Amino acid sequence: MSIDHFAHKAGSYDGNPSRVDNVANIAGAIRNAITLDRSMHLMDFGSGTGLLLERIAPYVGKITAVDVSSSMNAQLLAKQAGLGCALEIMEIDLETSELSGAFDGIISSMTMHHIRDTDAMFRKFHLLLKDGGFIALSDLDREDGSFHTEDTGVHHFGFDRSEFAKSAAAAGFRMIQTSSASVVHKPRGDFPVFLLTALR
Repeated sequence: MSIDHFAHKAGSYDGNPSRVDNVANIAGAIRNAITLDRSMHLMDFGSGTGLLLERIAPYVGKITAVDVSSSMNAQLLAKQAGLGCALEIMEIDLETSELSGAFDGIISSMTMHHIRDTDAMFRKFHLLLKDGGFIALSDLDREDGSFHTEDTGVHHFGFDRSEFAKSAAAAGFRMIQTSSASVVHKPRGDFPVFLLTALR
């Protein structure tokens, strides 16, 4: 049984204005980069309380939310009736579990730095997508470790964009692009956030 690292913060997670603004910026960057339509079935990897998917939901038909945290999933479930699309919640650890299905796209916000083997996750994403499907993954630019006040479950202090793009290419993705998506303002400094998009 894995430890729920977010159990103590799930209830107040959406109350952080900086976090909400960051995800709103990421959602806007995804909508600008990807043409979404109501026929699409997306996966939100590391969906948490649904801050990202609730901003994408009005533009697609269904979102499968994948998150290992039962406490975060409970917060998302409470939002289900108000979402703009169909929702399925899967409480699994995608690093160690297999998932069937072919998605039109995979979105993710601030989750990849919690993944030990990002190369393996890119390969898994490639397998889970339909031909022509997309990834839109947002995370921190490389930083010195001061973004998190505690680093439980954190395996990367952000990413170098070019190295992140090379990992996507090695997994078989094409049309890879990175762009600036947001900046998280904290007392310890400003932390840039990027978006990587690519096609299967």
